[in-house]
Amino acid sequence: MEGCALCPRRCGARRDLGERGCCGADAAVRVARAAPHFWEEPCLSGDKGAGAVFFAGCSLGCVFCQNAAIRAPSAGRPVSVEELAALFGELEAQGVHTLDLVTPTHYADAVAAALRLAKPGIPVVWNSGGYERSETLARLSGLVDVYLPDYKFHDPATAAMYANAPDYPEVALAAIAAMLAQVGEPVFDDDGILKRGVLVRHLVLPGHADESMKALKALRRAFGDRILVSVMSQYTPMPGMAPPLDRPVTADEYELVLDYADHLGIVNGFRQEPGAASAQFIPDFDV
Repeated sequence: MEGCALCPRRCGARRDLGERGCCGADAAVRVARAAPHFWEEPCLSGDKGAGAVFFAGCSLGCVFCQNAAIRAPSAGRPVSVEELAALFGELEAQGVHTLDLVTPTHYADAVAAALRLAKPGIPVVWNSGGYERSETLARLSGLVDVYLPDYKFHDPATAAMYANAPDYPEVALAAIAAMLAQVGEPVFDDDGILKRGVLVRHLVLPGHADESMKALKALRRAFGDRILVSVMSQYTPMPGMAPPLDRPVTADEYELVLDYADHLGIVNGFRQEPGAASAQFIPDFDV
């Protein structure tokens, strides 16, 4: 059996033999939290919440991650494929609008197997950092309804500095193209819940407004109105961050990016109120 190649790092870890990949995971699927979550975009959370399953570990590992607590190998609790499928059903039974799979890339095969066992009747959302292989995404065809990737960095140097992934910009844009080809343009139900489509998030980083504008321009040029774009201001500095990541995004920085989004004609998406950065958006995890 070959080593792991689920994410673009293709580290080759023999997770079936107990080795841990760059993501920190071995063969066990670990869930750090599963509960209704009310802080996703309105088209995903609605008024009843998204049924969020936060997976432990991460293949990207941004230095500023607000969910860093669940990147440790021991975070969360191990679940079988059957238990994961049952967990999906339990969340659906609570009346949530969507099943929100958060940072699932390094468990893609197990998640696909669980969805094949019991795919919910609500939209399944693949919520990831955007650092994906098209070959892995292809395994999810017919199982995922909504893709919710980030487009974090446009400059390879920034991606190298903050995520040790200088190939991130080209890889993420290719992944978004593959997602769009798989699920098509946005489709909403009568209540405004996104049933199918791609919603790309971009988090404005302090001191990087210029790069944010370049990122939005790249998304607009590549995908036009075929995707939704969420421009986020909720960057929350974690302890130990060096400048400029040691502070929140200023209102002026965020407004500059929003004005540029308007200039580009990006109107089919979501924006946050200035000052949205807060530790309240960080869930309580089972670590």
